[in-house]
Amino acid sequence: MEFRLLPILAFLSLALVASHAAISPELYWKTVLPNSPMPKAVKDLLQPDVLEEKSTSVNVGKGGVNVDAGKGKPGGGTHVNVGGTGVGVNTGKPDKRTSVGVGKGGVSVSTGHKGKPVYVGDLHPGMKMNLHFTQTSNGATFLSRQAAKSTPFSSDKLPEIFNQFSVKPGSVEAEIMQNTIKECEDPGIKGEQKYCATSLESMIDFSTSKLGKSVQAISTEVKKGTKMQTYTIAAGVKQMAADKSVVCHKQNYPYAVFYCHATQTTRAYIVPLEGADGTKAKAAAVCHTDTSAWNPKHLAFQVLKVKPGTVPVCHFLPEDHIVWVPNKKTGE
Repeated sequence: MEFRLLPILAFLSLALVASHAAISPELYWKTVLPNSPMPKAVKDLLQPDVLEEKSTSVNVGKGGVNVDAGKGKPGGGTHVNVGGTGVGVNTGKPDKRTSVGVGKGGVSVSTGHKGKPVYVGDLHPGMKMNLHFTQTSNGATFLSRQAAKSTPFSSDKLPEIFNQFSVKPGSVEAEIMQNTIKECEDPGIKGEQKYCATSLESMIDFSTSKLGKSVQAISTEVKKGTKMQTYTIAAGVKQMAADKSVVCHKQNYPYAVFYCHATQTTRAYIVPLEGADGTKAKAAAVCHTDTSAWNPKHLAFQVLKVKPGTVPVCHFLPEDHIVWVPNKKTGE
């Protein structure tokens, strides 16, 4: 499902004009985080893609669905990938390893031949897994803080929001926008602090308020678009500092909105990968060490046949999600 761009373009053009005199999101980053490189996921969202002539729509749907049952093919098993916020499942029979992707753009969970999870921190060069890195279908970019503050974003303002973006109440687009706002307003799970950032500046402020200003932001970077394939872990797996992070997931909305959650029970990694077709990737990965407060019906638990709180759940993030972590202190 798509939003037609004409009314959105008009609104965003006015927002850009209104915020022209204010400090730009890019300059705000450089001012607050002068020693922190800006990841590709952020740079891509600073580009005014929706204002380019080639753009005709903003995708806010639930993404496409691709199912591939591998019969007689190398690796065998079944591969399922659902785009957008979708779900991916891979059951690899030859080595009895199971991989699952689920959640906000994908959670990857692996089990060894005895059903024990493979922790990202234990992954070593040469290990193979089936992965499919995807971006959300929503090409929406950041508004400035000033423009975002002047744009309503709450359930009690839905009629005004729909009118502003020329969205028909009751339509699929309206339902998606409503669900995004509702999820932002719902309370977080125990042990997490959540926040929905409607601008890059507000994401920076939330992340630094939880981690301090000596931070870095990382995201998955893939050299080119790929299909589901076997990736081999290369040398150089890097664990980031501390067991705390802020993870921000891009939502389906007419402009960039990120669902961010801060937790003290995560480990972040950068994992270099090489695909069977030669594609190189640096994947941002997160391991949740305490899943005791998760929904017992979460697909990861069903596939792993374990209960919440018993094993860490690790996942690779899609290209347009961001992990914020503290910088390592001198001497670490």
